Amino acid sequence: MKLWGGRFEKKTAEEVDDFHSSILIDCRMVREDILGSIAHARMLGRQGIIPTEDAEKICTGLEQILEDVRQGKVKFRVDAEDIHTNVESLLTERIGETAKKLHTGRSRNDQVALDVRMVSMKETEQIRSLLAALESELLSIAEENTKTYMPGYTHLQKAQPITLAHYLLAYFEMFRRDIERLKDCQKRTNILPLGSGALAGTTWPLDRKWVADALGFDGITKNSLDGVSDRDFAIEALCCCSVIMMHLSRFCEELILWSTDEFRFVEMDDSYSTGSSIMPQKKNPDVAELIRGKTGRVYGDLITLLTMMKGLPLAYNKDMQEDKEALFDGFDTVKQCLHIFTDMISTVTFRKDRMEQSALSGFSNATDAADYLARKGIPFRTAHEITGRLVLYCIRENKALLDLRLEELQSFSSLFGEDIYEALSLKTCVNQRNLPGGPAPEAVQDAIRQNKAWLSSETLPETCRG
Repeated sequence: MKLWGGRFEKKTAEEVDDFHSSILIDCRMVREDILGSIAHARMLGRQGIIPTEDAEKICTGLEQILEDVRQGKVKFRVDAEDIHTNVESLLTERIGETAKKLHTGRSRNDQVALDVRMVSMKETEQIRSLLAALESELLSIAEENTKTYMPGYTHLQKAQPITLAHYLLAYFEMFRRDIERLKDCQKRTNILPLGSGALAGTTWPLDRKWVADALGFDGITKNSLDGVSDRDFAIEALCCCSVIMMHLSRFCEELILWSTDEFRFVEMDDSYSTGSSIMPQKKNPDVAELIRGKTGRVYGDLITLLTMMKGLPLAYNKDMQEDKEALFDGFDTVKQCLHIFTDMISTVTFRKDRMEQSALSGFSNATDAADYLARKGIPFRTAHEITGRLVLYCIRENKALLDLRLEELQSFSSLFGEDIYEALSLKTCVNQRNLPGGPAPEAVQDAIRQNKAWLSSETLPETCRG
């Protein structure tokens, strides 16, 4: 018997039951659904809406069902449509007619909104934890490489020398913003919709604030129509997930490039690589490539929710049943990718010799040559032009700037002196960039100290949700 069957004379078609059912997806919310129902039942008893003994009987029955679920003893029914109906049916089987009082003052519309918010809070907290673990690993690698010189790039052309630590801290900043975005998203997620009813609230004297406190919510929704029809928090969570995946994809793209014979900056560990079925020499960075590929999958999850919601009138519409599959897939994909990426990056061998050798070529110290002349009193634009002609000369002669004799340098400007060779060394080029945020070892070490302090203070929010 359907919960809504009283108005109907005919049973739904079997294929409609299958098409209509969401239990295969929303069974994942069983814990949240039961905890929400326990809080709702206790509130009903406290408010005198149902007898206190009935409320306790309902709560005991729900706690037993939750324990059976944990032990794998519960099998959900497709014909019961969704997790809410499944739980209520199980409760009715166990405690009888008293179970039917549970739904007093509540609709499946505000019930599912509650469940999805609770799941979203749990999942985003887990993602924040995984991001923190990755951040810790990046700091660990950076600490060991504050003097590992490498070329920095723009347009994939060698630009200026930096260090590997400085490069890794750039990604640290990206993932730090991801953590902060998730925290901000949680402010709008952790709001209780229960009490909104189907769309217009209820005539029962519910204590919404008590339920919010019992479940660890920061507040209650302010409009019942919005309370049941809002999925902004889910869209925002998938926006956060999409940006995380974009950052992971960029990082993976560089590792993939760096592992090529043309770069040879890194050696991917065998345990995170695969081979070819026909070419015996191949060692493919497949894990990094898969993470890069799965980024599109999470983008698709976000577009699914945006498209699903774009034309929906208030309040609840059945279209919104489709939110969970995309949302859960986005969460799962991001968690899997963060976990395996952190393990992978911890095993990467960075070819420090090759990085330094590469930084010495490609004129990455050309800007420093122009700065050298500018410090001698030449306007920077003029110094830039002189250095440009100097680079062109080196290209024609197949030389690096440091390969030139002093006489060759002075043929472009008499201001070049013996100190130019020290000025153009990788060590000097990097060390003189010691502004906050720069690649100089002192600046990087200070950034590492600050980031460690921030990371140690980064705690996950407390929750009352078990």
